[in-house]
Amino acid sequence: MTELPPITNNPDIRFLGKLLGDVIRAYGGDTLFQRTEYIRAASVDRHRGLEGAGGTDLGLDRLDIDETLDFVRGFMLFSMLANLAEDRQGVAAEEGADLESALKRLADEGIDHKAVMALLDRALVAPVLTAHPTEVRRKSMIDHRNRIAELMAMKDRGLDETGDGDRIDEAILRQIALLWQTRVLRRERLYVTDEVETALSYLRDVFLPTLPALYQKWDRALGERTPSFLRPGSWIGGDRDGNPFVTADSQRIALAKASEAVLGYYLDGVNALGAELSISTDIAHADADVLRLAEASGDTAQSRADEPYRRALSGIYARLSATHLALIGKPAPRPSALKGEVYPDPKAFRADLVAIAHGLAAEGGASLSSGGALGRLIRAVETFGFHLATLDMRQNSAVHERVVAELLKVAGVEPDYLALDEAARVKLLRAELSNARPLTSSFADYSEETSGELAIVRAAAEAHAKYGPGCITNYIVSMAQSVSDLLEINLMLKEFGLYRPGSPSGSGSGSEPTAAIMAVPLFETIGDLEAAPGIMTDWLSLPEISTIAQARGHQEVMIGYSDSNKDGGYLTSTWSLSKASTALKPVFEQAGVAMQLFHGRGGAVGRGGGSSFAAIRAQPPGTVQGRIRITEQGEVIAGKYGTRESAATNLEAMASATLLASLEPDQFSRADTKRFGAAMDVISGTAFKAYRDLVYGTEGFRTFFRQMTPIAEISGLKIGSRPASRKKSDAIEDLRAIPWVFSWAQARVMLPGWYGVGQAIAAFPDKGLLTEMAEGWPFFAASLANMEMVLAKSDMRIAERYAALVEDAALRDSVFGAIRDGWGKAHDGLLEITGQSRLLDKHPALDESIRLRLPYIEPLNLLQIELIKRRRAGETDERIGEGILLSINAIATALRNSG
Repeated sequence: MTELPPITNNPDIRFLGKLLGDVIRAYGGDTLFQRTEYIRAASVDRHRGLEGAGGTDLGLDRLDIDETLDFVRGFMLFSMLANLAEDRQGVAAEEGADLESALKRLADEGIDHKAVMALLDRALVAPVLTAHPTEVRRKSMIDHRNRIAELMAMKDRGLDETGDGDRIDEAILRQIALLWQTRVLRRERLYVTDEVETALSYLRDVFLPTLPALYQKWDRALGERTPSFLRPGSWIGGDRDGNPFVTADSQRIALAKASEAVLGYYLDGVNALGAELSISTDIAHADADVLRLAEASGDTAQSRADEPYRRALSGIYARLSATHLALIGKPAPRPSALKGEVYPDPKAFRADLVAIAHGLAAEGGASLSSGGALGRLIRAVETFGFHLATLDMRQNSAVHERVVAELLKVAGVEPDYLALDEAARVKLLRAELSNARPLTSSFADYSEETSGELAIVRAAAEAHAKYGPGCITNYIVSMAQSVSDLLEINLMLKEFGLYRPGSPSGSGSGSEPTAAIMAVPLFETIGDLEAAPGIMTDWLSLPEISTIAQARGHQEVMIGYSDSNKDGGYLTSTWSLSKASTALKPVFEQAGVAMQLFHGRGGAVGRGGGSSFAAIRAQPPGTVQGRIRITEQGEVIAGKYGTRESAATNLEAMASATLLASLEPDQFSRADTKRFGAAMDVISGTAFKAYRDLVYGTEGFRTFFRQMTPIAEISGLKIGSRPASRKKSDAIEDLRAIPWVFSWAQARVMLPGWYGVGQAIAAFPDKGLLTEMAEGWPFFAASLANMEMVLAKSDMRIAERYAALVEDAALRDSVFGAIRDGWGKAHDGLLEITGQSRLLDKHPALDESIRLRLPYIEPLNLLQIELIKRRRAGETDERIGEGILLSINAIATALRNSG
């Protein structure tokens, strides 16, 4: 056996771990501390392979139920603090994932500065926050964790005390003590408004201050002002797919709260500028535009008579205060005493700020006008507008079909739309979209479903009028399988003026059609991904759609990682997504429209997780084109955007990767691309068959899955507002991808992240070609790297303990035998083609990170299994159920992955 290198805890882990031990001793008692420490030390020795430690009794059976709960909390908190320590030490940061490094790399490859700026002028990079339920920790826990991070940053600066006079080490100890005494589990299921508030905390407290500061940094790196190409998005409050609790009201609440947050930020910024810009005309000159703003402000205070900048900012504040009242429906926190006219849009607000900047520049150069608080405020207005983050709408295509069918029937247009074939549907929908006649009537009675869908589109139209068109720009169609699925969106938008008919360019007189909100198909299953190029060819060939897309400058296509993985397995999903992206490129080129791909990624590898930097760089050549959107959800949001420092690192990595993926020359010859692609087709096909045979072709598999994993128990976590299954069914097909992946992770199998790959590698005859692909093809290298991480976190010994929960011995032995065999082949095959002697041999930082956690995860798994046995045997003690949920939380925290 290969000897493993020693684990060297970084100083932060030792420091925080000691404080946690002190807290456990102080608040849990010496007995709990001693038992916890014994279990910890024994488990660490076992994992280090010390002689004789393999048979050590961990002593878990000597814990009573209350001690078990406390023990689980302690191990969970250690993992949380270890995660924090590693994030601070830059374990998550990737080499070359910053803009300066990207610019240097491009320059070395002959890409000049003009090409970079030309790309940024048309670029869009958008992390999109979603409410997909994968964050197991309560916000209260995350807040304490983030406060510890702030205090540790103060220690880094050599401070002994906080600004309030608290000693920093004592303040950290207090935060850990608060963590120990904070309830871990949610008592109530989250509501949509809770999810809105959580997302808003990241957008308001992290994105708002971080992005303007990042742009200042990028301005210096580029030597000129960077276009505002990186902007956040959100699904929270607009994603109705499978969530009956998202309504027109929740959409209004999400938009209103976001607007209130960003306007409050602007008001504070303008107020601070008013205090700062104390420039007097007795000493300095003020240009005409500044004087005009000062005179129009209504500020007649004699104390500011010679201070035109302050008077001008008083007027800007008054207008912003009036805007707050108009948009939010209540006065600003600090209303202005002056009367101000409501700003019609963010551009008008920005124009006034720019006038201030120009006035400062005219007097003495750029030192006062560029950068600084004023420059950051102008950048914020460009980036966030009056809406903070663009909200997407999303719904399933089947819902739209039913709604449109009812509208057409009630209007007397078509009695049975659902019975029409695709050609007839398209013909009918295009005819309806060619005229302005509405289908809806205030005198008609509609079903609850149709009324709800119409209400949410009406709310979108109201939002456009109130906050501006940037507040909602995309309508995602889940399970899009035809052109009619997209035309149905436009028909619904037309009812409220968000789609306006007209004559396509060149086809006659009259105005051109416009769509204020873009219909975006989401291709999710393997079959849908294969059909995507044909659907988009037909879509963009419609003259009215082509006209709209060309006027907009791009058309978005969303590709889903989660359902394609559950449908076809890890390797086939990854390859199908890549092939679909490649096949879409010529479709868009022929249509003369820029392609914008929206990647629906999750946190776990089985749902497209892993490094965003590596994933973006591994996209097929020519498919990024400076425009990319990526979903961020659950534990990923907290991990990547929990603090300003981590947010800046991750946002810059996305921006840098987009530049490189868009501008770097293709590294492969056509012959290599063909060879590699042909090999991927073969191994993907083999992996697909192995995966489908196991998951969908094995009799009794769903029973095995539901008995082996804590899928039933996970539903008790109350971590999201939507149901775990799309239908009331126990079929794998109807289960959402998140609980599917989450359950396998808890049981330490991680099956969605690797199953089938081992069989595919073993069956492929030319291992040398696979090695060549692993060394030189970013796509294959990134795919293997993600799988390697998953294999390192899995453990077949522990998984076998979970398999013992399956009641049918023959079923258990058969299915788990296949899983264990597949894992062995994946493990051996990966090592063979990457030339390693053990997993993560070439990734020492990640290896050390994972191996540090393994001794803390195994006892949690063993306790969870025993608690599940007791619960399923009929024990009714509520503490058993609480222990299971705590263990799920703790294991997810330690693995840094849930769903």
